[in-house]
Amino acid sequence: MHEEHLAELSYEEAPKIITDQIPGPKTQEDLERSIQFESMARGGGRFPLVFAEGRGATVKDPDGNIYIDITAGVAVNSVGRCNPRVVTAMKAQMDTLMHASDISNVKRSQLGEVIAGIMPGSLKNNCITYFTQGGSGAVETAIKFVRKITGRSQIVAFHGAYHGVWCGSNSLTTGDQYRKGYGPFIPGVIHLPYPYCYRCCFGLKYPDCNLQCAQYVDYVLNTPYTGADDVGALIIEAQQGEGGYLPPPPGYLSIVKKACEKHGALYISDEVQAGAGRTGKMWCIEHSDVEPDMITWGKGMGGDVPMAGLSIRKDLAEHIEDHSQPNTFAGNAVNAVACMTNIEILTENDHALIKRAGTVGEEILTYLQKEAESIDIIGDVRGRGFMIGIEMVKDKESREPLENDKVVSMIMAMLGKGLVMVPCGRFGNVFRFMPSLIITRNHARISADILLETAREIQNNS
Repeated sequence: MHEEHLAELSYEEAPKIITDQIPGPKTQEDLERSIQFESMARGGGRFPLVFAEGRGATVKDPDGNIYIDITAGVAVNSVGRCNPRVVTAMKAQMDTLMHASDISNVKRSQLGEVIAGIMPGSLKNNCITYFTQGGSGAVETAIKFVRKITGRSQIVAFHGAYHGVWCGSNSLTTGDQYRKGYGPFIPGVIHLPYPYCYRCCFGLKYPDCNLQCAQYVDYVLNTPYTGADDVGALIIEAQQGEGGYLPPPPGYLSIVKKACEKHGALYISDEVQAGAGRTGKMWCIEHSDVEPDMITWGKGMGGDVPMAGLSIRKDLAEHIEDHSQPNTFAGNAVNAVACMTNIEILTENDHALIKRAGTVGEEILTYLQKEAESIDIIGDVRGRGFMIGIEMVKDKESREPLENDKVVSMIMAMLGKGLVMVPCGRFGNVFRFMPSLIITRNHARISADILLETAREIQNNS
């Protein structure tokens, strides 16, 4: 992919702030209207930004301020906002068919075949896909199907997990803001530690730890009297998202998969946030030698439109009865065309755009790690491809999470400089570098420099 071509997809002049303050007057007016008529239970809550236009890796607010959106709509716009090829394909389909009820339509059937062709391992051309509009629906369906297929009721998930916020999926998710006051949740969910090498719950250091966190999963699943006596499946993010952008250490997932096989439990890879090429592979699980039994996917697969799904091995799908999981709007023909066009862009020329994400992501990761050495409030920089986490701390020695008010100050300071960046992590102190895969090297470097500059300012003012 040539940088000149990619530059044409975004507002090349980004970032460009023209108002005296953020949010500007028109943006503030729209925010007030939104707060009056829309529930702030939404993920963005009262974030002081309104999107009016979007191009590639950049967005414009109602006042004309132009930002680099390093969030890609929370890992959604893999091929960029309003990608011309996707828009053209959607417009053509709109003249033919849009909604078709929860039965077959030509584009939905084609998408099912395309999805099967890009699956990893034993799922490739050997899977059945159930379509939904979002990741929560895909995980919800996985829970239901697992129980039917295995006849077992328990599900293993992990600390720091985000698998959605519906009834069943929310039971797997561990964030306090999603759980506190909303219980009780479905029974039978067992949560185990996810590898968080920077803050190891076992007090060990990789690689001398012998992957104790993975060994513990095996212990719980395959030792009597642990309470894990009826586990139908284990669901895990191949790189944890909301929990802190945590890539598991080499060998971890292999041990976990073997533990599942020993117990007779299915292995579900949640690729909703880490899939669609974000980490330099089509699926994040491809960084390991593990072959999942099921994959939940979404976000970057649909891009500008809602499209998600659960893909499961054909032999497992035979246990699911017809008509047992209706979903009226799933597989919309226009959304199916958008998804297929996204996949085409991601995988053409031997997956060139995905490979570029791995290469440019490594460049940015190395740059951030080097510069962070002289910034005491950056504790850790980690990740793969365009899924990089920057963990903010009070100081490198204590590793105590940076205070929330300082994190908010950083968010607002970066927004004022034309960079949209949002945090994640168990303490809300990890910034996510997760741009569209079509972001130029120039915009990626500018974004990294804004983050570093702001971190230095916060540190110097403390």
